[in-house]
Amino acid sequence: MLFGMTQNIPQHITVQVEGFADVAAHAGERLVLALERGGVDILHRCGGVARCTTCRVSFQEGEPDAMTLAEYDKLAEKELLGQARLSCQIECAPGMRLSALQTAASTGLEPGKAPAEAIEPAPEWTTRPGASTEG
Repeated sequence: MLFGMTQNIPQHITVQVEGFADVAAHAGERLVLALERGGVDILHRCGGVARCTTCRVSFQEGEPDAMTLAEYDKLAEKELLGQARLSCQIECAPGMRLSALQTAASTGLEPGKAPAEAIEPAPEWTTRPGASTEG
């Protein structure tokens, strides 16, 4: 094996989702896409651009401290800061255990337009309220 070649190989991780089989994902992959590919019928009515909050999840473990400004602003607008996160604005990481708060089965709604591979809008990062890095 050549040195440096492993840097481009995605790290395989498992995301645990309450009520569903474990989801195989890649570190850094968009959570909404990993959930959908793994059989979770998560909603994403706005197409994954942090406009509708239908892709909400809650974390039992492994909630990332990083949050996009788009996610922060939308959750603040809907008074959901500290209660939910938007799976369309989160990158998969090891140790995630969560619940999908709105699914096609639980709401009777169609999931929505397929989200892009990369987080949209282009992420500007901040730290979520209550994060361990806030001091």
